[in-house]
Amino acid sequence: MRITTNISSGIYILEIYSRKKFGVNHPKFEKVNFAGGYYYYIGSAQKNFISRINRHLSSKKKLRWHIDYLLDSENCTVKKVYAIENNSKNLECELVGKISSSIDIITHINGFGNSDCKKCKSHLIYSKTKINYSHFCSLYQATVCLIPSSKEIS
Repeated sequence: MRITTNISSGIYILEIYSRKKFGVNHPKFEKVNFAGGYYYYIGSAQKNFISRINRHLSSKKKLRWHIDYLLDSENCTVKKVYAIENNSKNLECELVGKISSSIDIITHINGFGNSDCKKCKSHLIYSKTKINYSHFCSLYQATVCLIPSSKEIS
């Protein structure tokens, strides 16, 4: 599925669900046992925002970034994409911090998705249960929810 909208830049959160534990085929994370549950990947695109999101949603891509390897797992499904329009890359780290400090059930996957960031432990956050959409809205009123898949969790 492809997303179409006129957002040109901003910050995004991919909500990824895995029904069971899994591994990824990336040298840095091949010994990590990823638990079943919800993963939230916080990223940014200062141009070509929709192209970046659609790349993440595509199953046919060259594996390049950490998130590509996670999304390549047959166990992982992107359930939602949260977008905060026209915000700078600085908000990416701020959002990781706000989500991490405001929810008790968070675990960081150390070193994941933050190769270009020295502030954060990770840009991939794990939660056994789904984080409520209203929580993201309370942090940032400009949030838009895009639903990239008709496959919903039963």
